[in-house]
Formats: sequence, C-alpha cells, structure tokens
Amino acid sequence: MGIASTIAVSGLNAASLRVQVAASNIANAMSDGPLPGAPNPENFPNAYTSLQVTQTDVVGGGTKATVRAVSPAKLTTFDPTAPFANSDGFVASPNVDLATEMIQLLMARTTYAANALVIRTDAQMSAALLNIIT
Repeated sequence: MGIASTIAVSGLNAASLRVQVAASNIANAMSDGPLPGAPNPENFPNAYTSLQVTQTDVVGGGTKATVRAVSPAKLTTFDPTAPFANSDGFVASPNVDLATEMIQLLMARTTYAANALVIRTDAQMSAALLNIIT
C-alpha cells in the first residue's frame, strides 16, 4: 500500500467515525433527563451527552479523528409532563442540532467517497507501473 492509500485510509476512518457520532447524536436527540444536581430518587438516566468529531493533521500525512463532548453538552428545556422534571418543569436535553448532524453526514459521505477514489487510483497507478516494469 502506497503512502497515498495510507493517508486515504486515515480519511476513511475519520469519515466512518463522523458517521457513527452523527448517528448517535440523531438517535439520542430526544433523550432528556433530569437537570444536573436535581433530586432524582427514581434514578432516571441522565440526558444524552452530545458528541462531536475533531480532525487534526498527522505529521507525515493523514488525519486523526477524536471524539469529544459538545460544549455545552446539555440544554435546559421546559417539559412539565416529564416524570423527572424539576419543580419548575425544566429538564436537561442534549445539545443536538439536527441540521448540523445532517451536514456532518453529508461531509462524511463526500470525504469517504473522495478517499475511496484515492485508494482506487493509487491501486491503478501501482498496477500500471508494474505493467511497465514487466
């Protein structure tokens, strides 16, 4: 595998992680919970903590993707019907913006396709080089 393919594989891995994080955020966008520090005698689960992917360059080529919590991870919303709402009717909701998550999915799709094309082109160039040599 050439250096171009190695770099492209790191891009494929980053795109895959981006899809996983966006899917998790979308699936848990409505996973509310009690406010942090509020009494929770029934042990309701906490609100989902939204995540985001950060990519950084790797020395020598490629990219490294890391996952971290969005800041702020939770928002206060009004839902007096929730069994875990505080006395004022507020609950903690994940800080998920569905439009942003859709953009992340589109970015992941585009970068995945581009990196797959780089791998295919690298393989074709290597094959052509071997045909010239033999």
